[in-house]
Amino acid sequence: MASKEPEHEHREDQEAPAAEDEDTGAQVAPIVKLEEVAVSTGEENEDPILDLKSKLYRFDKEGNQWKERGAGTVKLLKHKETGKVRLVMRQSKTLKICANHLVLPTMTVQEHAGNDKSCLWHASDYADGELKDELFCIRFASVENCKTFMQMFQEVAESQKPKEENKDASDAAGQLEKLSFQEKAGEEKAVAKKEEKETKVDTEKADTEKKDGEPASST
Repeated sequence: MASKEPEHEHREDQEAPAAEDEDTGAQVAPIVKLEEVAVSTGEENEDPILDLKSKLYRFDKEGNQWKERGAGTVKLLKHKETGKVRLVMRQSKTLKICANHLVLPTMTVQEHAGNDKSCLWHASDYADGELKDELFCIRFASVENCKTFMQMFQEVAESQKPKEENKDASDAAGQLEKLSFQEKAGEEKAVAKKEEKETKVDTEKADTEKKDGEPASST
């Protein structure tokens, strides 16, 4: 009768743990060395002044309907050097840009007539790599967040009025005031000169009349 021991031994060999699980203490160097790469977001020179979660829509003129651009975080970023502020929104999962435009002094934001958690505004947007005139609608989780966004947006728009224009306007107003003052002073001087001349003439006339009225002296 044939012995079953080889089969038993073979089975034990199969059940034995693999040698590769044993810790030999050897260290294997990686085939490819990965270097840390700095990822630029384009926001390094900007300070966030607003950061709110929201959902953005754009109005499709051809289809005459609202289309969702994405849900994520809308930011107002102020440049550290120029002071300009831009609105940027990225989708929360893909980080794809939904909106990217400067906040200009001519912009206004309006409440949505049908939803007090939403508001609308027009902008020349650059999210797709080229400037497009867009009508945006943004919706927030609460009325308070919507009001905060609208208030900050409007304050930024007001603050973006060029300082040079304000300076020019102030200078122009100052020049006008100066000219008005000079004109007024000139008029007053002319009137005073005229009055002085008239007074002098009256005095000379009175002296002449007085002289003519005196009796001739007798010798």
